[in-house]
Amino acid sequence: MQNQDFIYKATHILPELGKYFSEAPSNIALVKYWGKYGEQLPKNTSISYTLEECKTKTEVVLKKKIKAGVQFHFEVFFEGKRKASFEPKIETFLKRIETYVPFLKSFEFEIHTENTFPHSSGIASSASGMAALAKCIMKIETSVSPEISNVYLEHKTSFLARLGSGSACRSTGGKLVVWGQHPEIDGSSSFYGIDYPYDVHSNFRSFKDSILLIDEGQKQVSSSLGHNLMHNHPFAEQRFKQADDNITKLKSILTSGDYEAFFALVESEALSLHAMMMTSSPYFILMQPNTLQVIEKIWEFRKKENVHLGFTLDAGANVHLLYPESSAAMVRPFIDSQLLPFCHTNKVIHDQIQF
Repeated sequence: MQNQDFIYKATHILPELGKYFSEAPSNIALVKYWGKYGEQLPKNTSISYTLEECKTKTEVVLKKKIKAGVQFHFEVFFEGKRKASFEPKIETFLKRIETYVPFLKSFEFEIHTENTFPHSSGIASSASGMAALAKCIMKIETSVSPEISNVYLEHKTSFLARLGSGSACRSTGGKLVVWGQHPEIDGSSSFYGIDYPYDVHSNFRSFKDSILLIDEGQKQVSSSLGHNLMHNHPFAEQRFKQADDNITKLKSILTSGDYEAFFALVESEALSLHAMMMTSSPYFILMQPNTLQVIEKIWEFRKKENVHLGFTLDAGANVHLLYPESSAAMVRPFIDSQLLPFCHTNKVIHDQIQF
């Protein structure tokens, strides 16, 4: 499916006034997306685990029917308070999706949203936020088009979410989600995410993600700016090839159950992502000294105790500590005794992977 397949067809019917609620989880990429082209399309394939507890809850309230004009008429509320600073990004999103859900211009509406985790702290809040909003919008569409298939609903929801935040298309459904067309992943698409279509070894199903909150503040450089800096990056093409090659390698690892190969690839991906940031022009660093100290501690502990664990990073300072359920009895005391002192106000979020 491509753009034209998602154009709205029920133009003669408007949805009913009322509240449309949904929620969407955050995700943590194993192979990273960094660099885009066209309208939010990825330069390389990515794959992510879906989290269970870190999520965004969103409600769209259609308040009043109006004559559709040039502008959208809406307000955004975050955790119960008006958040006008969110509205320009939401308006950009609404303009991008207007062709696909034109009915929104016929309403005055409110968007109420909240996270179960700190906003703007490198836990993909824009991904879960845009995914939850896209799911609400599709609930509105299905209220007047109940005949659409589940497959179409899943694809269009992910398609819309992508137009708000690229990685949001990996947060609308599925457990292990692939985004970006790849010759070795059947059904993969750059227009929306799909659930990984192959069997996954039991080693990688009962996984934990303990998110070490090194920094809970606003990122100094937005992900959108970081993606744009890949356009003239001297190592961009090599990075895109590396990521696509790693998808092929990870496919084999997910079948074999090889922990050592899994963590080696995932950690390399995290460090490659930040290497792109540090070698762009202008260059920037999102890791902090405590990020590096935590990584060193993880490596030391893994070598000393021969335990299955590893880390990954998103575009921020926080560290996602990944480990199977079978390692939890050793890893949790390690976090409490050795890693918490490096976290902002000793904060850690213990989450797990959906499977």
